[in-house]
Amino acid sequence: MAPLPGAELVQRPLQLYRYLLRCCRQLPTKGIQEHYKHAVRQSFQVHSDEDNPERIQQIIKRAIEDADWIMSKVGAWHSTCELG
Repeated sequence: MAPLPGAELVQRPLQLYRYLLRCCRQLPTKGIQEHYKHAVRQSFQVHSDEDNPERIQQIIKRAIEDADWIMSKVGAWHSTCELG
């Protein structure tokens, strides 16, 4: 499961939030989708008071990297399950 196009355009927290929710919709099962949607919401609540632009960019970069990793791992797992 490849990362969604447009990750390189994410510069602001709201753009990141939308990108991550689009990633969640690509996950294979409703349960997995809901789990990661919940994690995205919680993370945004935790970081909602962040006002340092440099730190915000670090968070965005890391969140996209994590989402790409999750998408590839879940995609690989799902492909294996379909074959088995």
